[in-house]
Amino acid sequence: MSIVTLEGVVEKGQIRLTTGIHLPDNTKVYIVVPGIQIEPGARIFSPHLVHPEQVADFKMEVVEEDPNASV
Repeated sequence: MSIVTLEGVVEKGQIRLTTGIHLPDNTKVYIVVPGIQIEPGARIFSPHLVHPEQVADFKMEVVEEDPNASV
C-alpha cells in the first residue's frame, strides 16, 4: 500500500483538494485533521432487555373505545 499526502479544505461538507489532483470515485481515503478539537455529541442508545425472556411482559394490548360511551 502506497501513501500520498494531499491538502484540501472542507466546503459545504465536501472535501475539495487544493492540489488540483482528481481521485477516482470509490477511492479509499484517510482524513487527518490537524489543529481542531471535535466535541463528542450526545449518543442515544436503543433500549434492550437485560433478560430477553421477559419480552412477553411488554406485549402491547390495543383497547378500542366505544364512540358512544358516556363520560
